[in-house]
Amino acid sequence: MENFRILVIDDEEIVRESLSDWLKKFGYYVEVAENGTKGLEKVRAQSWNIMLVDLKLPDVNGLEILREARKIQEQAVVIIITAYATVDTAIQAMKDGAYDYIVKPFDPDEINLVIKKIMDHQKLVEENIFLRRELTKRYTFQDIIGKSPAMQKVFELIKTVGPTKSTVLIQGESGTGKELVARAIHQISPRNQGPFVAVSSGALTETLLESELFGHEKGAFTGAIAQKKGKFELADGGTIFLDEISDISPKTQADLLRVLQEREFTRVGGQASIKVDVRVIAATNKDLPKLMGEGKFREDLYYRLNVIAIPLPLLRERREDIPLLCDHFLHKYNIENNKKIQRLSEDALRILMEYHWPGNVRELEHTIEHAVTIEKSNIITPESLPPAFQKGETIPLTYLAEDRPLEEVEKEYIQRTLNKHQWNIQKVATILNIDRGTLYNKIKKYDLSEKQVRSSE
Repeated sequence: MENFRILVIDDEEIVRESLSDWLKKFGYYVEVAENGTKGLEKVRAQSWNIMLVDLKLPDVNGLEILREARKIQEQAVVIIITAYATVDTAIQAMKDGAYDYIVKPFDPDEINLVIKKIMDHQKLVEENIFLRRELTKRYTFQDIIGKSPAMQKVFELIKTVGPTKSTVLIQGESGTGKELVARAIHQISPRNQGPFVAVSSGALTETLLESELFGHEKGAFTGAIAQKKGKFELADGGTIFLDEISDISPKTQADLLRVLQEREFTRVGGQASIKVDVRVIAATNKDLPKLMGEGKFREDLYYRLNVIAIPLPLLRERREDIPLLCDHFLHKYNIENNKKIQRLSEDALRILMEYHWPGNVRELEHTIEHAVTIEKSNIITPESLPPAFQKGETIPLTYLAEDRPLEEVEKEYIQRTLNKHQWNIQKVATILNIDRGTLYNKIKKYDLSEKQVRSSE
């Protein structure tokens, strides 16, 4: 109990001394302060498990110390002590975050019982935090988290294909963790000492993508003032991850097919063939067989890429993983923001469990980051979730309970939201709690247009 630290702030010497003596006899570490100013100095300088604060002090009101102490040490427990008990001050103290309110003269045994109750509660909280973190570790594989059967299948596939040389195609919507899976495969492969090079194929024009992948010679095009190595050269001996593979042009598809078949390529503007030893992992959020049928993706390239397929589940298809992911991101952003938020409230977790997550795990991460950033207490509440959750503009499960395919409901909801906000992409992305890129992908996926959306109302 000596590790349990108690601070007594009271202007009456006899109260300070008697409280200090009692508490020390019970085995606690105790310090005292004779006024609010010195008390706050100790609060700022050291951490305390419990603060016993007199309501009437000569310099600072006890409620002011309570409010300030809660800002400095969110997890500290504050008990207000006073000889002037009124219902109004008791209510105000509790509203401001006091754990309890006791009246002078007090019985030392009663105070000890209150402190023991607080100790038991704090111990339980710490054990819960530890257990949640241990549970998260148990269901973590190379930074990917999931205890659901769907994610356990993904883990098994990664373990199976990782040590091989096979080309892998990862299939999944934006935000499902395709790059994490690619990195996990690389990490458990014999190539893990080599480079892992990621390329976002959909973010570049045909010319820039060719230069990015294969490099270019000096003078190959306007602005090519020096020779540049491409990503395939840089990935030699390691792994290259080609994200959004469905968006590359027919010419780049042909060039990529040659690399997969011959393990060689030519820089843009060059003549010499360059040999490489690279494992290719590709990813897509689109239906490649459908694109093949439309003549937009080469069949021979598809079969070269699709040697081993790893489909990733949507977050709404593995809801049992949401609490684990929340704890993981809570721990991550506590560290980044120097905070000590312990958990999500039941109401906040219920809202997140019922949400349909169009942006998948990435959206959940952004949601927790937002909540941790603005939350001032040690528990995330519904009020600290992003604005869309406050306005009821997200899609709850009750909206989906109409015996209709989820994609149909999502398409209709995005149509209505775009129409309602005059196709203001940034505003709609904020309301849906997804990034602009994900929203553009949804618009493309459902073939939406401003005219079509307006005519559907």
